[in-house]
Amino acid sequence: MNEPKVIRRRNSGTPPASARTNDSRTQSQYAPYKEAAWGFINHWYPALFSEELPPDGTEGIQICGIPILLRRVGDRVFALKDQCLHRGVRLSAKPTCFTRSTISCWYHGFTFDLETGRLVTIAANPEDKLIGTTGITTYPVQEVNGLIFVFVREDDFPDEDVPPLAHDLPVRFPENDARFPHPLWPAAPSVLDDNAVLRGIHRTGFSNWRIACENGFDNAHILVHKDNTIVHAMDWVLPLGIVPTADDCIAPVEDENGPKGMVQWLFTDKWKPILENPQLNLKVENARGRCYRTSVFLPGVLMVENWPEEHVVQYEWYVPITEDTYEYWEVLVKICNTDEERAAYDYRYKHLFKPLALHGFNDCDLSAREAMQDFYADGTGWEDEQLVSTDVSPITWRKIASRWNRGIAKPGRGVEGTIATSSIRLKRLADGIAPGYRVRKIED
Repeated sequence: MNEPKVIRRRNSGTPPASARTNDSRTQSQYAPYKEAAWGFINHWYPALFSEELPPDGTEGIQICGIPILLRRVGDRVFALKDQCLHRGVRLSAKPTCFTRSTISCWYHGFTFDLETGRLVTIAANPEDKLIGTTGITTYPVQEVNGLIFVFVREDDFPDEDVPPLAHDLPVRFPENDARFPHPLWPAAPSVLDDNAVLRGIHRTGFSNWRIACENGFDNAHILVHKDNTIVHAMDWVLPLGIVPTADDCIAPVEDENGPKGMVQWLFTDKWKPILENPQLNLKVENARGRCYRTSVFLPGVLMVENWPEEHVVQYEWYVPITEDTYEYWEVLVKICNTDEERAAYDYRYKHLFKPLALHGFNDCDLSAREAMQDFYADGTGWEDEQLVSTDVSPITWRKIASRWNRGIAKPGRGVEGTIATSSIRLKRLADGIAPGYRVRKIED
């Protein structure tokens, strides 16, 4: 009797170059982006909500592998490198301030001026010749509408080259209405607008920041939200996906003196929503459309206009912490000109937007990003991925980010996550403490 022939099937591998949207020539145009596992340096990032840093409060965070201490004194917020130059202790682990203008290392007493970062004295060695000759890096701070931003820079980045915060935020409306006209919704409020009310959360995500960022404006990923409560409660239409129909479906924004990023012409004839796939017996029908537009700008901030309802804009930042963690900022902005409008917005945020949009809807995105992390973790995923026409959005973003970032962050040195399986990281995991954004304070 003849034995049946065993058929072994395997991944067919890379398709012909002509079939790949991201062929080697395309990939070469975003090589810097593929190197930015720890993020882009020399950019403005959100650090804390104002309410998270009370008077005389001190908090430690980490952005792009850089430890940063924030301290509020009076009406000013100071930001310094949260790493004592003596032996690397994080100052924020046990904040010690003997004067209002300095912070001292709780371990050996090295004391730094909050404004300049200069080493001004050492508690037990006040005559040492090192005093006055060195210091730690300081970071420019801007606090606006309840959000604290920090310009995270390389140690030698000069003060005079620090750009305005507006250059690291999406384009503003209505001043850009003529440039990006759209009849379906009102002008999008900005984080910087007068009477802008910002409400939101931030939490640690467990993937690389680039995976998270691309998820935010990925027009094919809408499928993961098909069963979200808010979609059905509001009787919305979310298509199965959206595919480009024109070469100019995305508008790059590369003005010499302003933000750098891209705006997608969604809900125009430049994109086609996919409402049915007969082969899978999938069909979207009998619901109201949800018209929105997504944009993304350096260093990695998403703007979704008209979401989750008219006159509200959702901003998302994907702030790199390490190469495998990021701080996920979800901020909803609305203009409120009166106390009554603010109270009504607060109520709607608390009972609708926060539980069903920021958590219910966006929780799906967190899971989706984690699902991709292993594929990209060793760096080979960027070459092995096989993109399709809908992926014109991440490809365009990668090229723009490669052209206009102000620096690629180096892997963290002597900080959380530098060695993924370090003994201290494993100990914290064993104690039930997941990797995170903030420094855990030492208890007395």
